[in-house]
Amino acid sequence: MQRRDILKALGLGLALPAGQTWAQAKGRAVRVVVPLPAGSSNDYATRMLMPLVGAINGQNYFIDNKAGGNGGIGTLEVVRAAPDGNTLLCGSNSPLAANLAFVKNMGYDPRKDLTPIAGVSLTNHVLMVKADSPIKTFGEFIAYAKSRPGQVSVGFSTTSVQTQIATMSHMAGIELLPIPYKGSPATISDVIGGVLFATLTDPGNAQAQVKAGQLRALAVSSLKRNPTTPDWPAIAETLPGFDFPSWNALVGPAGLPRELVTLVSDAVLKAQKTPDLIQKYANHGTTPLEMGPDKLKALIDSETTRWVRLAREANIRPE
Repeated sequence: MQRRDILKALGLGLALPAGQTWAQAKGRAVRVVVPLPAGSSNDYATRMLMPLVGAINGQNYFIDNKAGGNGGIGTLEVVRAAPDGNTLLCGSNSPLAANLAFVKNMGYDPRKDLTPIAGVSLTNHVLMVKADSPIKTFGEFIAYAKSRPGQVSVGFSTTSVQTQIATMSHMAGIELLPIPYKGSPATISDVIGGVLFATLTDPGNAQAQVKAGQLRALAVSSLKRNPTTPDWPAIAETLPGFDFPSWNALVGPAGLPRELVTLVSDAVLKAQKTPDLIQKYANHGTTPLEMGPDKLKALIDSETTRWVRLAREANIRPE
């Protein structure tokens, strides 16, 4: 799905429960679960956004990282939480859409068991190798992998990245070796240490590692170049049609009162227009995903369908 298609996603309205009142006690800190480790793109986007949201709606928020299970462990905590607004989730497209295509009996359906609130951020992944690697371009990476089938290891921490690796292998006619991790920072450390050959990580971490002289960026996963890193080519320039944007969104347990959804969603949309947040996101290679609850619901529905199709095409079966 192209960036413009995501931003144009439309959906059905959510019914307003009659007589519902905001169950949150003012002044009580709201837990926002991030189902990936500290230092991940998901974590960064949440930590930059929520203090601004709190300043707008007068609520206190704190971040609770619950990594593991491709984001499923933290997501399940929110699915099982009371719909009183005291527990929310800021998750990536893996636990909010893609996991349904890859995880057997994962315990929830993002289309039914979560309440969409607002989009948070939109970015892509970056294919990275060690800075002193002889591989300097994505074309050279493909040629290298072709000469070493099943030997070129690529780290991943989410099902969406796993699918990118499988799709890259299929489209390029190569056989990469995907290696699972709990989070992207660990894959970066292992590429630097020579344990892994490559990783797909977020632009923020990618830019930091390039500036530090530790890693080299080969290409980005979105259909077109990321405007924040225009010198990095898109994989699609070599493999036409390769398009894997990465997004984060704020959701709550099923049954969250509409008045609370609106309160938080409106505050998120206001915060996303502040120059400070826009600049911080740009510095991390991302942009705000301005999307209210209804459009977010449509995005989750359409992305879930898309990932099921992509998994089938990549011959990845639920495990």
